[in-house]
Amino acid sequence: MNNSKNELPFASSNYVMMLIGLAVILGGFLVMSFDSEEFGFGILGLTVGPIITVTGFVIEFWAILRKPANS
Repeated sequence: MNNSKNELPFASSNYVMMLIGLAVILGGFLVMSFDSEEFGFGILGLTVGPIITVTGFVIEFWAILRKPANS
């Protein structure tokens, strides 16, 4: 294994997917904050927001575990 110190651990596509996953997670929290019911007990706070947030975490895990095509 000849890894130089300047080599990044992930490919650029992995970093892009990580940023997309982070944006989806933040979007899920934003959707949960839009719930008009008290304490977030509406459809946005209990269903839609958490589904979007979990989707963001799945994207994050996929971006971390995915191997670049050129290696």
